[in-house]
Amino acid sequence: MISLMLALLLSLGAVLCFANEKWQSKGRMLTILSCGLVAVASVYLLVLILNNRFDISYVANYSARELPLVYKVSAFWAGQQGSFLLWLLIHAGAGLFLLLKRALPVPGMAVYMALQALLSVLVLAKSPFVPNPNVVENGIGLNPLLQDPWMAVHPPIIFVGYALLAVPFVYGAAALLTGQQAKDWLPAARRWALIAWSFLGAGIFIGGYWAYKVLGWGGFWGWDPVENSSLVPWLAAGIYIHVLRAAQIRPAVITMVHLAGIFAYGLVIYGTFLTRSGILGDFSVHSFAGDSIGLSIALVNAIVLLAGLLLLMAKAGSLPKGEYYPSYDSREFILLLGALLLVFVGVIIFLGMSMPLFTQLIGKPAAVDTDFYVRTTMPLAIVMLLAASCALLRGYGQGRVLASGAPLIVWGLAGAGAAYAAGVRQLLPCLLAAVSLSAVGAAVIAWHKHGLRTGGAVAHIGLGLSCLAFVLAGSGSQSYSQELQVGEKYQIFGHEICYQGQEFADGNKAKYYLYQVDGQAVRALTKLHANGADAAREPAIAKGIGGDVYLAPTPPKDNGRTEMILKHGRMGMDEELGYRFEDAAIEQQVDGTVLVTAKVGVTDGTTIEEVQLHLTATKDGGNSEPVEVFNGQRRLRLTGITQNSSQIRLESMPSLAAELNQPITASVSVKPCIWLLWLGAVLVCAGTLWAVKK
Repeated sequence: MISLMLALLLSLGAVLCFANEKWQSKGRMLTILSCGLVAVASVYLLVLILNNRFDISYVANYSARELPLVYKVSAFWAGQQGSFLLWLLIHAGAGLFLLLKRALPVPGMAVYMALQALLSVLVLAKSPFVPNPNVVENGIGLNPLLQDPWMAVHPPIIFVGYALLAVPFVYGAAALLTGQQAKDWLPAARRWALIAWSFLGAGIFIGGYWAYKVLGWGGFWGWDPVENSSLVPWLAAGIYIHVLRAAQIRPAVITMVHLAGIFAYGLVIYGTFLTRSGILGDFSVHSFAGDSIGLSIALVNAIVLLAGLLLLMAKAGSLPKGEYYPSYDSREFILLLGALLLVFVGVIIFLGMSMPLFTQLIGKPAAVDTDFYVRTTMPLAIVMLLAASCALLRGYGQGRVLASGAPLIVWGLAGAGAAYAAGVRQLLPCLLAAVSLSAVGAAVIAWHKHGLRTGGAVAHIGLGLSCLAFVLAGSGSQSYSQELQVGEKYQIFGHEICYQGQEFADGNKAKYYLYQVDGQAVRALTKLHANGADAAREPAIAKGIGGDVYLAPTPPKDNGRTEMILKHGRMGMDEELGYRFEDAAIEQQVDGTVLVTAKVGVTDGTTIEEVQLHLTATKDGGNSEPVEVFNGQRRLRLTGITQNSSQIRLESMPSLAAELNQPITASVSVKPCIWLLWLGAVLVCAGTLWAVKK
């Protein structure tokens, strides 16, 4: 806390020093010290996590002794407090780089450190260093769904994108304050915007892949408001990059560049406000619980947006004037048209994700359904991709045509044909597939004709392939629910599927549902709590060149398990056996846990067996291992005991072999050519980073 408070004060001091020409060297020193203190606070939090300091609330809520190292590290950014600190750390690191490279004019560093001060306020408002009022021996740990390598890297990559979008914003603000010529700052702003756009896009794509691979609902994008809160600033940053390119040809477009830069960063903070204020608590599975931090974020958002827009209004008269484009058939006009269409897409998604907030202001909160986004954005996406194809075949300036658009007809027919072959029969999805592949063809032709550099061509090809995959794997997906018997073969959507039963692994911490799909062995994972209950499920995915076969199992409703309460000295029965609670002992252990031992008599009517059942209880729950009776005919597990030892809760389970061979119901779906989506996502990000070099 002390480090963060000092970092805030030093950031404010740096702002004042940079505002005074005589104190600029002091401003540099204060900036370095502020960044160093942020790093100290970050390292300290990581040390607390790695050393299991559960006397700190944040550590107790997001880490645990048994967590693997990679997930202990990712606990750093698992909660609101840690993620804000991570954002501040990345922002400070980028600021230090800009300072040492002298990449920003002095007024720009003043603006940058002002933003750092605002982020510091947010971290202090939601500090990860608050002591835990309760004494606990172990933490809650990460949500089992988040214990996945993709989710370990998703948040930091997203926050790199968030933090770096501040740099183009600051370049624009510095240019307005100093009257700097566009040619002196646009190239640098473009490089930072491309890096930020690539990282933010990579984070979004990784989140989509995690949802597809882990959550088991078969999709990669659910139009969840929290998902959209990252998508909208990414779209705004895409607008920024493209209008910036137009501004390098037509200086009058510079006003649009400033607007796009202000809104791109402003939307980052707005999205943070939506997801962390609790407004979306009833409408998003990803949203954080609401608390007082919402007001702080809203104030920061208002400060950034108003300051940026007021500065632009004050300096608008000094910005270049002139024509935005020489003619309607020029690349400049079509590029700006595409940017405008992207604005419409962003506005629609913004309104949809903000609907819980808007409706809450006038009455009962409500949200739009996912069909709203598809119905409204698909026509715009079709026109936008068509505009992109036309723009790529033209050069900058009036009447410059790089190539004929005739070959794109063939590309378009191939895209529509691919959609039809995947089973798509609706008009708009087929049109989207057609223009998506046309955009790929246009990028290839433009690169060949030297109208598009390699990085840009790769990124546009990736975008076209991704949009094509949306149609093939989205509209072309088919699903069917089928009960599967062990060892039997089923023909579903042209694939042979054989369910081979279950198996336990990792010391009964997980179990797998085993399948053979067209001879390929795949398995679905279910992570288990210490008490044996399901914690998280992951589907089985059989990958192929034609697409994926996706199997999401549903545990059987009648799994043969029964739970009963036994009173001391009394009998209880299930369909097969009788049970009598004989005695119990409760012992406090040196590690803070409590060991419960219960003696239970079990009879099948002719024979009586006595078994000792054990339960290790903690303040957060407990776990117990099942014990076999009558040669494994049944398994018993102690799941609870009253404080006075007068009653126990007992779970009776079928034999292990019977449980592993129970039939299950699985949702089976096919995702045609979904690998094109992952390939396209990689190409978009890789091409964007490649473009940074030029």
